[in-house]
Amino acid sequence: MTSDPGPSGRDSTPSASRARVPLAKQPGPPEHDMHGPDPTSGERDAGRRSHRPWSARRIPAALVASVILVAAVAALVDVIAVRAGRPAAAWRRHLADELATRSVGDVWVLTGAAVAAAVGVWLIVLALTPGLRHQLPQRCPTDCPRLRASLDRDGAAGLLRDAALRVPGVGAARLRVRRHRIKARADVRFRDPRQVEDDLTAVLDEERDRLALAHPPRIVVRVRQRTG
Repeated sequence: MTSDPGPSGRDSTPSASRARVPLAKQPGPPEHDMHGPDPTSGERDAGRRSHRPWSARRIPAALVASVILVAAVAALVDVIAVRAGRPAAAWRRHLADELATRSVGDVWVLTGAAVAAAVGVWLIVLALTPGLRHQLPQRCPTDCPRLRASLDRDGAAGLLRDAALRVPGVGAARLRVRRHRIKARADVRFRDPRQVEDDLTAVLDEERDRLALAHPPRIVVRVRQRTG
């Protein structure tokens, strides 16, 4: 005799107590490829692509545009007046006479040329440089490479100063943040100054890494013993 197989519904649905057979591991890429690229290398690549934000240059553009606008309006008004039968303005007659009578080697001509050249070089430098030197660019997220962020130098100095004051033995700290270097000066009230310097360097390194700067500045620490 054969045992009753039971209702068909029990055979059609898997039992909760039935043992599961582990699936065989399918062949695939190596382990490092399965887990994706190294996030550390991605952060480094993103940091290299991040640059300082460009300034809008509103003030230089407004100054140059204002000077050109005033000169153009004055010349246009005088030309319209001459076309209407009135004599030319005194400043335009004087300027035409000066340009016609003075030689190229005249002091005023050379001075005007030097000023015009200096203004031109200044405008070229403003056009080719990003500006905003007080901003420190931060690393771009790996999942959003187009996102741009920057940190103010004073804000970074404040965060680093707070971290420095948490080091045992540091009574006062002064931080100056530059593009390529961070200068830290601390007054040691107690403990060995060398040990305080080592601890302070480690703490500032850790806090600087938390800022996620695209180009982390080098940290220079100076300590001095203060007993008073």
